[in-house]
Amino acid sequence: MPRFGRDTQVNTLIGCGHFLSHYYQLCLPPLFVVWQRAFGVSYAELGLSVALMAVTTAAAQTPVGFLVDRYGARRFLIAGALLMALSVAAMGLATAFWQVVVLAMLSGLGNSVIHPADYAILSGSVGRDRIGRSFSLHTFVGYVGFAVAPPMTAALILLIGWRATLLLIGLAGVPVVAAIVWQSRILVDQKRSPETGAAAAKASARMLFSRSILLFFGFYMVSSMAGAGIQSWLITVLHRTHGLSLEAASAALTGYMVGMMAGVLLGGWVADRSDRHFLFVLVLTIVGAGLMLMVDLIPAADLVTMVLLFVSGLALGASRTPRDVMVKDAAPPGQIGKVFGFVSAGLALGGAIMPVPYGMLIDAGRPDLVLVVVAALWLASLLFMGSARAGGRAEAVQAAAE
Repeated sequence: MPRFGRDTQVNTLIGCGHFLSHYYQLCLPPLFVVWQRAFGVSYAELGLSVALMAVTTAAAQTPVGFLVDRYGARRFLIAGALLMALSVAAMGLATAFWQVVVLAMLSGLGNSVIHPADYAILSGSVGRDRIGRSFSLHTFVGYVGFAVAPPMTAALILLIGWRATLLLIGLAGVPVVAAIVWQSRILVDQKRSPETGAAAAKASARMLFSRSILLFFGFYMVSSMAGAGIQSWLITVLHRTHGLSLEAASAALTGYMVGMMAGVLLGGWVADRSDRHFLFVLVLTIVGAGLMLMVDLIPAADLVTMVLLFVSGLALGASRTPRDVMVKDAAPPGQIGKVFGFVSAGLALGGAIMPVPYGMLIDAGRPDLVLVVVAALWLASLLFMGSARAGGRAEAVQAAAE
């Protein structure tokens, strides 16, 4: 079978699972209104279902990464994807809200498998000359899952009711899992380390807490802290600081997200054609942060604001895949699962930390400072990345000397 054909099949299988992972994360909020009536719960309790799903995913990713590296990724990918899908489907049968919360946590546990297993499989299945495009496609389909989940779920609720909707979208994951099982022979795992036992576990833990990996964790976390301000508050900020209508502000956010998605694909193409990943991320992050500041500080027509945000999203999205390739290259052989599990937990932590502080700025009458903080965090993330790169080189030299 031609290599390109096999790579395409691998990317399709892994991409479908990643799409579902992101879809399931955002399919619950459209259900809040009907759940409040059905179960008689508060909005705070409704928010708990999403929060506990995210916390479970973040907490389990690193331990799952250790298991992926030791025992192989395929079995965990199959089990995790099936648990994630069936848990969402079972919510359609819930008779009490506590059951929804428990099932949300189970779905989050299944979701925790996706990043460690996906990156381990992609790294072993796809050639080095195509890995950038493979990583970018993986990220892109995740964004598509985020984008389509709220409107599609809301439309299904109107058409068939909330219980049938959950059963339908949950059981839609079963054919994906079946396809992964059927085609599992083409999913080549990363080369695993031959070392096992307590000494190997200790060495792995020491590697995760090495200077370079901790700094990559910080890089992911601070980047996510910046992104949380855009996703949660951009519409409010543009409406209150520049007087954009809610429709125009929503269109600006959509433009930013479309730019991000297009940039992700562009970044994968570039990552396969250049080894200067650090310089690429550095320049594009500075450009993206600078455009964000221009939007905040310089009054402009609505269309100009939308264009600036689109280009900012394009630049920041294009920096994602080279960033991921840098992390892959920093991971020792056979350790990709735990490294991506660990740094991906930084994404979840960063997204959880900042929405409230941003909201406090707006409550204090300073919505104009939100994008300033966002831009400052994007720039601060570069300090972590640069230090991680330098630390990785120093650790490699030290390892060679030993």
